[in-house]
Amino acid sequence: MKLILKKILIILTIIFIVCLNCLNPFAPKLVDSNNEDLIITEQKTPDQVLDNFKYSYVFKDSVLYSELLDSSFVFIYFDPNIESSGRFVSWGRDIDLKTTGRLFRNYDVIDLIWNSTIYSFNEEDRAEYSKSFHLSLIKDNETVNISGNAIFIFKKSEYDKKWRIIQWKDESDL
Repeated sequence: MKLILKKILIILTIIFIVCLNCLNPFAPKLVDSNNEDLIITEQKTPDQVLDNFKYSYVFKDSVLYSELLDSSFVFIYFDPNIESSGRFVSWGRDIDLKTTGRLFRNYDVIDLIWNSTIYSFNEEDRAEYSKSFHLSLIKDNETVNISGNAIFIFKKSEYDKKWRIIQWKDESDL
């Protein structure tokens, strides 16, 4: 009888250790989302750049995000709090990378949905897309929803033939 109890105790201990090893306290929280189709692309088209853009936001991958932006990148948005009626403000790649890094660190879950393409214009080494989007930022069970349009201008690199964003004009409802 003692031998059977010892075997059962050993088996239960092994099962407990195996189950404990399956938990990773450092892994990000999983979200019930329809993002199972997300893969990192080679950025051979502007659409692939936007796929990587979504991936970088959903998985908070600042290294991948930095690969999306050309060295001449400019972000433009409208700030209604400047002067009496507001005005457009812009910044370059370095500030955008810092700002996006803070965004990634400050929210537990980020979900980006690209909706319709309002228009697109493609040339051999340059393209412009206007995309509607919905962005959800979740922290401590509070959600911030942002919707709007984003106008992207892309350029194909002569060096590695990858497409990158040279300008992003945010037309969200913030």
